[in-house]
Amino acid sequence: MTRIITGFIFLIVTARITLLAETSSVSVVVGSKKFTENIILGEIAADISTYLGYPSVHRKQLGGTRILWNALVTGEIDIYPEYTGTLRKEILSTLALKDDSQLDSALMKFHIKKSPALGFNNTYVIGVTRKLAAELNLTKISDLKQYPDLVFGFTNEFLDRADGWLGMRERYQLPQQNVRGLDHDLAYRGIASGSIQVIDMYSTDPEIKYYNLFALDDELDYFTKYEAVYLYREDIEKTAPLLVADLVKLGGKISEQMMIDLNAEIKLEHRSEKEVSARFLRDRLSINIPSGDIGLWQRLWDNTKDHCLLVLISLTLAIIVAIPLGILAAKLEFMAKIILGFVGIIQTIPSLALLVFMIPLLGIGGPPAIVALFLYSLLPIVRNTYTGIHDLPDPIRLSAMALGLPYTVRLRLIELPLASRSILAGVKTSAVINVGTATLGALIGAGGYGQPILTGIRLDNIGLILEGAIPAALLALFVQWLFDLSEKFLVPKGLRVKVVDRK
Repeated sequence: MTRIITGFIFLIVTARITLLAETSSVSVVVGSKKFTENIILGEIAADISTYLGYPSVHRKQLGGTRILWNALVTGEIDIYPEYTGTLRKEILSTLALKDDSQLDSALMKFHIKKSPALGFNNTYVIGVTRKLAAELNLTKISDLKQYPDLVFGFTNEFLDRADGWLGMRERYQLPQQNVRGLDHDLAYRGIASGSIQVIDMYSTDPEIKYYNLFALDDELDYFTKYEAVYLYREDIEKTAPLLVADLVKLGGKISEQMMIDLNAEIKLEHRSEKEVSARFLRDRLSINIPSGDIGLWQRLWDNTKDHCLLVLISLTLAIIVAIPLGILAAKLEFMAKIILGFVGIIQTIPSLALLVFMIPLLGIGGPPAIVALFLYSLLPIVRNTYTGIHDLPDPIRLSAMALGLPYTVRLRLIELPLASRSILAGVKTSAVINVGTATLGALIGAGGYGQPILTGIRLDNIGLILEGAIPAALLALFVQWLFDLSEKFLVPKGLRVKVVDRK
């Protein structure tokens, strides 16, 4: 047992050293939100940084505005693309800023600065199909009041934002109650299929034209201007001054139509963000960088390495902690309800929520994902350890006691070996769950197989979805097979013999 724990600790230390080695050479960390336009702008910033000699990493497709803002304030990232309307109406809404001119001084309180506006306004618009607009004579948002049975499908962030659905409903006195929350990219497929009829859109989305949608007039001027800017930490001006200078040069260089075209190249023409960014920088800033993408096998290797690291560390920690907890619960009856209740409550928390809960404590990336996966892996191991020891036949316990064996000897030589099959089953269940849940780590920048899955959903690319889903399924099967094989070494031979009924 001591050797096993020592081996687990060695693996954790090795993995931690690997993580540190991978991040130590990075001087600029760029973040971006889940939608295509923000990822393009993030890629442009990361490419400029690398070109200028500041090694960078782009943590793309992070889960939401608040995640990115908090990561910027705490120093987890250095730069990310944002919008002035979001800053005033959502992030800094408590400051009641009257216009964008007050943003600079407000941001400086957080040691954050912004670049000049990039040149386009990506505001919210409310969209319907042109067919529905013609049938119901819909031209402006207030027309929706006449049709309370219309099904609205808004992004989850729009539903909760201060400048989102709740404020719009109050401003326009809309009566609709059937409002669904869903992913931005899935909303377009929903309105195309007819399952929803009204969605929120970004004015630069190429899908508006692709799906032949109609933007309703915001006649009450509810939506403010959302000028695109780069937010960056004040200290970047010292560590990467040339990068800041080039971000300033981008001011006014991207028109609304240009941004629509850049988005369309990715969403509709299926080009990569890297390729689009490289062409833009070549044409606009005379910056020549390689536009080649990482090959499929390299992506698979990188994602497999990240995914296995998340699973290995979190599962190892869970085994080290959960087995002693299961033993404690089995030996102390008053502790059983407390321990089992605690790990049971953790298991009821949605896995995505558990990941997000860890961000304020550990930031973004691997650490919060590992802790969340560790907590999520406890229940199967604790419960199976408890059951395996608690349900041992009394004659075996009494015989061991009659022989005068000390408690620790009874536990090590009799009870744990006899309960090993149950304990291993719990570890196996936990491992398989862990492999699947780890795909959500991509939402907080932890990488792994979730990265191509998220990208595939965003771009409606089945190939990318399968690029993450199939290896994740194969890894789960491999882990299950590995634990089945380990029974030969960890479970006493007598417990592995199948009893044949001869009647």
